[in-house]
Amino acid sequence: MGDAPRVTLIGAGMITHDQILPSLYHLQRTGRIGGIHICGTRAASLRALRDDETLRRAFPGQGFTAYPDPDSDGPPEPERYRQALADAPRHAIAVIAVPDQLHFPIAMEALRNDQHLCVVKPLALTYRDGETIAEEARRRGLLVGVEYHKRFDHRALMARSAYRAGKFGDFRLAQAQLHEPYYYRDSNFQNWCTCEHTDMFTYVGCHYVDQIAFITGLRPISVSVYGIRDTYPNGNEGFLWTDARVVWENGGCLSVVNAIGSPNAAAGANFQGIVMWGQGDRDATMLRHSDQFRGVTHSCTEAGDGPGDTVYSEPNPDYMRLLDMGGDGLTPVGYGYRSIEHIVEACVRAGAIPDLAERTAFLDRLDAEGIVATPRNSSHNELVIEAGRMSILAGGREVAIQYAPAPSVAFREYA
Repeated sequence: MGDAPRVTLIGAGMITHDQILPSLYHLQRTGRIGGIHICGTRAASLRALRDDETLRRAFPGQGFTAYPDPDSDGPPEPERYRQALADAPRHAIAVIAVPDQLHFPIAMEALRNDQHLCVVKPLALTYRDGETIAEEARRRGLLVGVEYHKRFDHRALMARSAYRAGKFGDFRLAQAQLHEPYYYRDSNFQNWCTCEHTDMFTYVGCHYVDQIAFITGLRPISVSVYGIRDTYPNGNEGFLWTDARVVWENGGCLSVVNAIGSPNAAAGANFQGIVMWGQGDRDATMLRHSDQFRGVTHSCTEAGDGPGDTVYSEPNPDYMRLLDMGGDGLTPVGYGYRSIEHIVEACVRAGAIPDLAERTAFLDRLDAEGIVATPRNSSHNELVIEAGRMSILAGGREVAIQYAPAPSVAFREYA
């Protein structure tokens, strides 16, 4: 691959299989990145990725270097990522795709090894942790991109341009939902998406908080989250049903419900969407994105062999698909791919600038553009998540966000 940078991917779970690895394989196939190294906690997860028939068919002849050996039979190795990052060349790229509560320590380890970063959302669970990542990255002149892939849905980019041109007036109300399939309860979610660590609002509700900020440019000022504790098959408890209210600096309000509660028998892979209402000079305005139904319906001879597959389905062609577009293998398309492509290519560009001052200027431009989520231009997300965790653990009590004299969160006091 010549001088194309190595990518070290930490995490071998669902999002790696469905979105990140196919995107990286295509970037490798087209010469934009070099070797791919993947570190997982368990050899079995790496073995499943290596042997996956869909990935083999889509990317013939491609593969990755694994930490640990996929054919080994040892105990889990939660600290193996340290070796994988230490082995990487300086100013290469690290992609972090692990449970929410592990983002911060692994991101800091990657930065200490001078890696540009792509981190799945959310960046961190507290504002302070997000700022620590930002400060370390700034000191070293490293790019950190947070993978809020809905930003690269063309509909979100259209809405952003229209709102900022005044075509939607002033944001007033929004309702959003993102429910993952019920069968997620039988997956590795039951080992990490537990009450003491995270919740469904933190995990997926953050997409729509980010979307309101991305479209409008407004900042959130208060959060309240009610969560229902439910039990996984292994006995662990999680906040598997959440209802959040986020108030914004102009008085607008977003209500967002999240769950591992979309029926397995439902036609869509999940249930999600947003409606926004605004106020113009002479009339109300509205924006609606039905994200679980993109106008495609299939009724097949039989259901597929994946969990939740149904005979009648409503597949999403816009997020992430592997399509036959000629040539060897398959080609990834959709905003899931575009998001990874955009962030990784920005990392490649940053890594090609040897002068620290010039590289810092490039990173400042990315911050100012606001298309790629960075710690500097999206820290409101960490404030919402920190406030949301405080609220859900207190039974839904409202938590206020302050930006001056320094950003902070605290339970709201009423006169």
